[in-house]
Amino acid sequence: MSVDRDARDSQLEVRVWRGGDEGRYQPFEVPRRDNQTVLDVVTWIQRHIDPTVSYRFACRVGMCGSCAMTVNGRPRWTCRTHVSKVAGDGKLEIAPLANMPVIKDLTVDMTPFFEKWQQADGVFTGSATRHDDVARIKPDMPARQAADAGIECINCGVCFAACDTVRWNSDYLGPAALNRAWTLANDTRDTANSERLAAISRDGGCHACHSHQSCEQHCPQALNPTAAIAGLKRLSMKAFIRGEIG
Repeated sequence: MSVDRDARDSQLEVRVWRGGDEGRYQPFEVPRRDNQTVLDVVTWIQRHIDPTVSYRFACRVGMCGSCAMTVNGRPRWTCRTHVSKVAGDGKLEIAPLANMPVIKDLTVDMTPFFEKWQQADGVFTGSATRHDDVARIKPDMPARQAADAGIECINCGVCFAACDTVRWNSDYLGPAALNRAWTLANDTRDTANSERLAAISRDGGCHACHSHQSCEQHCPQALNPTAAIAGLKRLSMKAFIRGEIG
């Protein structure tokens, strides 16, 4: 009996999403290892059982964010998620990120995510040229500190997948795009703030956020897009009162 229990305890029961949006879960048994990550599990399945399993990853060390998937119902970076922390019962369910079209298996089409970035005018617009002196931004400036709070976003899409508002409002720009707009709104070198505030104040903009804070709870970088969105709400309201935006 002890041998059977040991054999059972050394295996993981893994269910992996296969196909597109209308796919299904496929079961696999994977050897359990010390310090094993969820990304290790998916890689083992592809290399030893089914080479057709599709997924996305690059750095494997939490720098690129491309390996994000839904693990036991929660969006996570799989390279930084240890099996021992999420599968105490030896069971894993791995699915693609929510709120984005599924290309195949665990790979999603992130086009909608990046389109929201563009719609939020999340691109720096400056007036200086290469011939001008480098702008001097003091680290203790309130605007600089506000930008610093959200600048470490690497566009992994975890907050977008976790957002309840994105789920029921396809026009909503989402936490990552609005967080980016907030960092630029606090960049004293940027010259397109009026246009940006107009962009994030339209239907589906910052005022569509219901402040559920799912983005903050799930962000692997410990950022708080909800706070950034609240800041945009204040800025846009002030701009509206001043007549700078309609």
